[in-house]
Amino acid sequence: MPTKQRSNLVLVLLTAFFVCCGGYAQTQKQKELEAQKKRLEQQIKQINSLLSEQRKEKANVLGEVESLDQKIKVREQLIRVTNSQANLLNRQINTNLDNISRLRNELESLKEDYAAMIQKSYKSKSQESRLMFLLSSDNFFQGYKRFMYMKQYTDYRKEQGEQIQSKTTELQELNKNLVVQKKEKDKLVAQNREEQKKLEEEKADQQELIASIKKKESQYAAQIRKKQKEADAIDAQIERIIREAIARSKAKAAKNNTAKSTSKTTTTKASSFALTPEAKLIGNNFQANKGRLPWPVEKGIVISRFGKQRHPVVKSVYVSYKGVRISTEKGAKARAIFDGKVLAVQIIKGGNKSVLVQHGDYISVYNNLDQVSVKEGQSVKGKQELGVIFTNKATNETVIKFNIYGNDKFENPSNWINKM
Repeated sequence: MPTKQRSNLVLVLLTAFFVCCGGYAQTQKQKELEAQKKRLEQQIKQINSLLSEQRKEKANVLGEVESLDQKIKVREQLIRVTNSQANLLNRQINTNLDNISRLRNELESLKEDYAAMIQKSYKSKSQESRLMFLLSSDNFFQGYKRFMYMKQYTDYRKEQGEQIQSKTTELQELNKNLVVQKKEKDKLVAQNREEQKKLEEEKADQQELIASIKKKESQYAAQIRKKQKEADAIDAQIERIIREAIARSKAKAAKNNTAKSTSKTTTTKASSFALTPEAKLIGNNFQANKGRLPWPVEKGIVISRFGKQRHPVVKSVYVSYKGVRISTEKGAKARAIFDGKVLAVQIIKGGNKSVLVQHGDYISVYNNLDQVSVKEGQSVKGKQELGVIFTNKATNETVIKFNIYGNDKFENPSNWINKM
């Protein structure tokens, strides 16, 4: 193969390699965005279901506005994701247009070269001419070289024909992909317009509800403060239960150490449990899975997040949560987020039933349960059902209050649960 042709082939292969790598990265990004989009659409569906239940109860205006506020935030995220998808498709379309232009130029050049070869070959196409070319050699070595040259020329012509066919097929495939991508982009743009329209309608509904709340702001503020006190009291009860359990664990370990000179039970700092090697291993595994743990419900949306924050509706009031509140569907069941042992099953004053599951030095708390399907001391597996979540008949809300306790304090569940 001539040097020039070899250089062109290397250049084409390198270009194809970088195009493939770039295409793979864009495909992966598109898949991630599509998964994110589906997750957000599912959240909106769940909020719509929640709003439908709340609107049956005219008295639950505050809960309706909170849910609507959450829905608006999710809708805005969805619009950003679809925008990103459209932008990514636009880049892919531009890349394909560039590739189509490049391929057309290469195809034209190949066709010109091929036509010149065919023309040259036609002039000396007779079998006699080729035979005379071989027989007129000065010696055997020269004849052999001429034979090899003719073979290489024939092979090269065949290769050129195959390249033309390959690039024609590639060009046709790119054109097909381009049509599909343009349709997908048009669909996303249309969906985005629809989402923007819904967002404006939701914001208008929210403003109308907020206006009605402002007329009774002091009354609603008092309700929020009352709920905050109840939540603080429940958190205090849970923390007391955990501290008492730690104290009992240490007392038992101390008693065992007195009875036996050597003990397999190990102790750590004062705020931790006295752990067996098995319990310590579970705790280490729990910690190793931080950020990847499953949700405490199969389907749900976070309606209140960890920490101190301004109330989403009554802006004059601040609320503080030592866990998260997750809204779910009626009849939903709480499930363990990891392997562990049921530390306690309690009826919490003002909070229905609670299940506390120990994972080494960490405790996961599932509060506001109507029915419980486990008992104290029972070993549980990750995603095992713990009980049915309570549905408030007055508001039609089904909300689980979920905490994670470790290192002598309540921790932010969003740091532990996957995509919370």
